Amino acid sequence: MSGSQEPKPVRVLVVCLGNICRSPMGEAVLQHEANRLKLPVTVDSAGTAGYHVGDTPDERTVETCEKHGVPINHQARQVEKKDFKEFNYILASDHQNLSNLQRIAPKNPKAHVALFGSFGDDKAIADPYYGGMPGFEQCYKQCLAYSQGLLKSVYGEEVYNARNSEAEATGSQL
Repeated sequence: MSGSQEPKPVRVLVVCLGNICRSPMGEAVLQHEANRLKLPVTVDSAGTAGYHVGDTPDERTVETCEKHGVPINHQARQVEKKDFKEFNYILASDHQNLSNLQRIAPKNPKAHVALFGSFGDDKAIADPYYGGMPGFEQCYKQCLAYSQGLLKSVYGEEVYNARNSEAEATGSQL
């Protein structure tokens, strides 16, 4: 992509099991990073299971995001068939959720369905729900690294680095 072209808009859905820990954090972190870099990315999140539909994120997810200056405002929902047509990327937090997504995906979906970690170290994001705050901090670090990896992959290293330098020069933390 040449420097004179405007970056193309991209829609991303981040997915975990219940949509109260990993995926809303991934949504918030990716949206924050895209906004910081002034990239046209729209992010949502959902769960493969409907356990928490309508709930707000786990308080530890909110606390971790707030600690890092990342706004979070989400209401849990379950993945729907239409998501495979409406999003460019559907990113699973772990292999079990990836398998569930691949099982329910329609034939020839618009969305590229992948492990979120495929935009980093290829690792799954462990579910921090039954653990303590260190698990949520690890989740945040992975979400940030994978968000940066995704943005570099979609927009190219050159655009990412130029936008990042611009944001750092202006002190854009949002």
